[in-house]
Amino acid sequence: MLELTPAESLRQAERIEGAVHHDRRHDSAHKHVSGEAVYIDDMPEPAGLLHVYLGLASKAHARIRAMDLTAVQAAPGVVRVFTAADIPGHNDVGCDGRGDEPMFATNLVEFAGQPIFAVAATTRDEARRAAGLAVVDYEELPAVLDIAGARHKGELVVTPMRLARGDAATAIAAAPRRITGRMSIGGQEHFYLEGQIALAIPGEDGEVTVYSSTQHPSEVQHVVAHVLDLPSGAVTVEVRRMGGGFGGKETQANFFAAVAALVARKTGRAAKLRPDRDDDMRITGKRHDFEVEYDIGFDDEGRIAGVDFTFAARCGYAADLSGPVTDRALFHGDNCYFYPAVHMRSEPLKTNTVSNTAFRGFGGPQGVVAAERMIEEIAFALGKDPLEIRRLNFYGTADRNVTPYHQTVTDNVIHDLVARLASDSDYHARRAEIRAWNARRRWQRRGLALTPVKFGISFTKTEANQAGALVHIYKDGSIHLNHGGTEMGQGLYTKVAQVVAEEFKVDLSRVHITATTTGKVPNTSPTAASSGADLNGMAARAAARTIKERLVAFAAEHWRVAPEAVRFLRNRVAIGGQEIPFPELVRAAYTARVSLSSTGFYKTPKIHWDRAAGRGHPFYYFAYGAAASEVVVDLLTGEYRVERTDILHDCGRSLNPAIDRGQIEGAFVQGMGWLTTEELWWDAEGRLRTHAPSTYKIPACSDRPRIFDVRLYDTPNREETIYRSKAVGEPPFMLGVSVLHALSDAVASVADYRLCPRLDPPATPEKVLAAIEDLRDRAGRGSAAS
Repeated sequence: MLELTPAESLRQAERIEGAVHHDRRHDSAHKHVSGEAVYIDDMPEPAGLLHVYLGLASKAHARIRAMDLTAVQAAPGVVRVFTAADIPGHNDVGCDGRGDEPMFATNLVEFAGQPIFAVAATTRDEARRAAGLAVVDYEELPAVLDIAGARHKGELVVTPMRLARGDAATAIAAAPRRITGRMSIGGQEHFYLEGQIALAIPGEDGEVTVYSSTQHPSEVQHVVAHVLDLPSGAVTVEVRRMGGGFGGKETQANFFAAVAALVARKTGRAAKLRPDRDDDMRITGKRHDFEVEYDIGFDDEGRIAGVDFTFAARCGYAADLSGPVTDRALFHGDNCYFYPAVHMRSEPLKTNTVSNTAFRGFGGPQGVVAAERMIEEIAFALGKDPLEIRRLNFYGTADRNVTPYHQTVTDNVIHDLVARLASDSDYHARRAEIRAWNARRRWQRRGLALTPVKFGISFTKTEANQAGALVHIYKDGSIHLNHGGTEMGQGLYTKVAQVVAEEFKVDLSRVHITATTTGKVPNTSPTAASSGADLNGMAARAAARTIKERLVAFAAEHWRVAPEAVRFLRNRVAIGGQEIPFPELVRAAYTARVSLSSTGFYKTPKIHWDRAAGRGHPFYYFAYGAAASEVVVDLLTGEYRVERTDILHDCGRSLNPAIDRGQIEGAFVQGMGWLTTEELWWDAEGRLRTHAPSTYKIPACSDRPRIFDVRLYDTPNREETIYRSKAVGEPPFMLGVSVLHALSDAVASVADYRLCPRLDPPATPEKVLAAIEDLRDRAGRGSAAS
C-alpha cells in the first residue's frame, strides 16, 4: 500500500464528505430500494378526499352531437361530474397560450383518447366505473393519422424552420457521387414508472396547493391559475420527487393538475387524479416520429460536399412543444459532421393523434439518427468502414467548424474521444475478427458499430436559460436548500447540495434538501434540456456565495483581521491564527444580526438565437460521446442480442461521477430501446393499440449488453459552467444509435457488405428479418443485372 505524502494527507483530511467531483450516492437511493420514498400516491390522503377519473373520446376526429352524463352522475359514490362548462377561467392547458389544447373537448374531438369530462367520487373505483357510463353521440369526420396523410393535407401545427449555409443544391449536383433516400424514425412512449398524478388541496380565498408530478412547477402554476381564473400567486405547486419524467412531464402534467385543482376549487374538498397506465398512454404525447428525406453529394473518398434534409414529423392535434422539438432535430442533423453546403427544413405536421411532446433529447436524437444513416449510405456506396467516413467528416479545422445554424464549434473533442474509444474497445481488430466469423456462419451474423454524439446544451428558447435558488443557514449551522429544479431520479438534488456543501466547506449531511415549490423560488424553468445542474447549481452557488461574503465581512470586523485571513476549512473556519467550528461562526453572525438567508440567480451567458433567420449561438457548449456496440443476429428469426457495449462520454469535470455513470447507462439502454424494441401502433380508426406493458416492449434487464463498460472522458468544460462540469441527462441517450448500426452491419453481411440495409428504427426482430430478406432480394437482382 502506497503511503500518502504529507501534502496529500492534508488534502484528504480537508476533503469534505460529499465534495464535488467525487462519488456520492443519490440522496434517496436507499428509499428507492426500500420503498420508503414518498411519491404523491403514497402521501396520506386528506379527510374527504375525492378521487377523479376521466371520460375519454372514442373517435379520432368527430363532432359531438350530444353527450348524456345522467348515468354517470347517478352512479354510486359520484359527487359531481365536470365538463368544459364548469371551468371558471380558460378551457386551455397548453404550454404556450395558443389556445389549441382544451382541457375538455366541447364540440370537436381531435384524437381518440381526448378527455371530454371528469368524474369525482368517494373512491377511485367508483369514479372509474362511473366514467364508463357516458353516452356520447358523434358525427365522425375524416381523420389524418399518419405522416403521409398529413403531408398530403399540408396542415402544420407551427411555422416550420429552415437552416441553410452555402448553396446545397449546386454542391450536391456538382459532387462526383450522389445518394437520395428516405427513412422513417419511430416514436416512443415515456413509460415513467410513476404515472401522471396530481393532488389538489383547496385553501382560503380561492387559493389552491397542488402536488404535481411535473418537471415544470411554474408552468403548472400558470396553467392552473389560467383555468381557475386566479392570479398565479394564489396557486402553489410542490414537487418532492417524480418516479421518472424523461420529458413526459414537462408539459403533459398541466392537464392532470388543472383537473384536480378544478375539482378541489368547485367542491371545497381535496382531489386526486391518477389515471390507469392504459389511459395515461392514450392521453399523453410521445416522442415525435419522423420521416426524413435526404439528398447527399460526396466525393470518392467519402468527404461530404452538400446535404439537403427534410424532417417531417407527426405532431398530433396541437402544437405543444412540436416547434422547438422539430427545430432541435434540425440543429442535430449535423451530429459531429461538417457540411460545406447544407439546407434543412422541418415539416411539423398536424394529425388526429395525441399531441406529441418533449422526450429525452427533444428532437435531437431524430436528427442524429438521420445524420448517421447518411454516413452509412456513403460508407456502403464506397465499400468503406463507416467509422472511416465518420472521422473524415468530423468538425475540425478553422474552415470546417461552422454549423448549419452558423454557430462556430470551439470546444470540439470528438477526434480524441473517438480515437481513445476505438483503441480501448479494440474496434479495428474486432471488426476484422467479426468479418471472419461471419464468413464461417450460415444462420448467425455479428455486427459492430462505433457512433459519435455531439449535443448542444441550452434551451433554444433563450429566456428559459435562467434559474433561481434559496439558501438559509440556521443558528445551529444547518443549511436549508431550495431551487427551481425538480428531482426525477437523475440525482439533481444531490448534485446541487454538493455545490452548496463545497462552497461552505461543510459535509453534505449538513445540507438539507427540500421539495421544489413555487412558493419559495418563483418563475422556474423546466428541468429539461439537460440544464438542471448547469442552471440550478450556479443559482445555488450564487446564493451560497452571497451568505459567505457576509460571514467573511462579519468575521473580519468582529475578530479584527483582514478579509483574506478568513478561510473556510472542513466544517470550520480559520480566522487569523484561530479556528472555530462552522456553527460557532454562524451563531456569532446571527447574534450580530447578519442575514443568513439569500436568493441566488443565474442566466446562461453568450447565447442568442434568431429563428426566422436561422442564425445565432443557441448553445452555450456541446457535450460529446461515443459508443461501440456489438450484436449477434439470428438470420432465421431476426432476433438478436447485444453482446458488448463500450462507452466513452464527456461530462466535463463531473460533479458526481457515480451519478453520471448511472445516467449514461440508463440513457444508453433507453435510447437502444427506442431504436430496437419500442414500437407505437395506431389502428385505422386512430386508436392507440400499444397502450400497456403487454403490448409495448421497453428494454428489460436481459436486454442490456452482456459486457457493458462505461468510462468518463474527464476533461474540464472550456466554458465557465458549475465547477467546469457538463450536462449528462440527454447526450448519452444517442449512444444507443450504435446498436442500430451494429444491427445494420450484421444484416449487411448477407449481401457481402455491398448494399446499405436501410434498417429503419425501431429495428424490431420482424423489421430485421424483413431487412435481411430485402437485402438478399436486392443483391440477387443486382447479380442478375450484372
